Amino acid sequence: MIWTIELASYLDDAPWPATKDELIDYAVRTGAPTQVIQNLEELEESDEPYESIEEIWPDYPSDEDFFFEDDKEY
Repeated sequence: MIWTIELASYLDDAPWPATKDELIDYAVRTGAPTQVIQNLEELEESDEPYESIEEIWPDYPSDEDFFFEDDKEY
């Protein structure tokens, strides 16, 4: 399973929380690339829904990752 920011962005508006099957259905309906659907199909079966993309891809960059220099004093 390989995630990139571009691939994960297809799930930004997903109906969180969502089960694996709901996410696959959402990806298919919205025309997400095949790689997104394949990644979702590789997720473990679970009775609990996923709350966010971070539960699927723990290394998903947060806003803090992009603005790390904002706290620097010049």
